[in-house]
Amino acid sequence: MKLIILDRDGVINFDSDQFIKSPEEWKPIPGSLEAIARLNQAGYRVAVATNQSGIGRGLFDMPTLNAIHDKMHKSLAQVGGRVDAIFFCPHTNDANCECRKPKSGMIEEIATRFGVSLKGVPAVGDSLRDLEAAGRLGAQPYLVLTGKGIKTQAKGGLPEGTLIFPDLASVVSTLL
Repeated sequence: MKLIILDRDGVINFDSDQFIKSPEEWKPIPGSLEAIARLNQAGYRVAVATNQSGIGRGLFDMPTLNAIHDKMHKSLAQVGGRVDAIFFCPHTNDANCECRKPKSGMIEEIATRFGVSLKGVPAVGDSLRDLEAAGRLGAQPYLVLTGKGIKTQAKGGLPEGTLIFPDLASVVSTLL
């Protein structure tokens, strides 16, 4: 099975320093939904791994997160795409949980759920914590320069072997 792991905010949709708190605020990055559809057509399973500390901060609740994800699913379906599973961490940084990236609990759960080794699995993110969580488990980190990606690249300290691309669509073109 071919698997790819995507961060959500900054990779699939535009990010916001004030968090994406409603379906109305969720807006896809041009080309990202079509890129996911191309992955699906090529036989990839697509998993999303996203920190959603806005829940822990009380900025939005589970029904709102579900509504945001419902909008994403419907938008993908309109272009012939789908996400096979969404994994999220609702905790704040202070919770010191194992699922919040850069810790790898959420990524480990994806490997368990799909029954695969993560060695070489593409993992696409726009922040260092996305790349660290995946890289720890042998996945191939891809940094996109959308979202926080340009700032992440400028700060440096990327995991060894990180590949850098302008956006998700360009990652997918290279993979396919």
